[in-house]
Amino acid sequence: MEPKVSIIMGSTSDMPVMEGAAKILNDFRIPFEIYALSAHRTPEEVEKFARNAASRGIKVIIAGAGMAAHLPGVIAAMTTLPVIGVPIKASLEGLDSILSILQMPSGVPVATVGINAAQNAGILAAQIIATGEPEVAEEIKKFKEGLKKKVVQANEELKNVKYPYKTN
Repeated sequence: MEPKVSIIMGSTSDMPVMEGAAKILNDFRIPFEIYALSAHRTPEEVEKFARNAASRGIKVIIAGAGMAAHLPGVIAAMTTLPVIGVPIKASLEGLDSILSILQMPSGVPVATVGINAAQNAGILAAQIIATGEPEVAEEIKKFKEGLKKKVVQANEELKNVKYPYKTN
């Protein structure tokens, strides 16, 4: 089994957030790999990874980083693969991370999800993979139907909430 998605984080301390992407990829049965690479501490390894990812069969890279959050952008600068940035709340409520990832220069895009929203990064990666793999598209369809059922169920449960001035 060869990985199709790489999950990269600046430090293993980011794993509690990034496992959201790992869990969703696992649920969709998309092979993935996980590495800790730092744009600031291991720049040579980041470059080697980014330049070789496509030739290894990787289709999408999910990169999580906190604070200055340069990792997704550095990777995007060195590959033609889609890169999804996950801003991690490490300081300033994650605002520093999200702005670092969002504000990429023209020609070096990084798709960016919400702060600590690695699950959404996993879903987006799966949707990208699904453009060429109908079985993955079917898994995503089932997942989204499940989301719909949860909302319908929630509204059924809300019918039982009683307040004197509640009208529904």
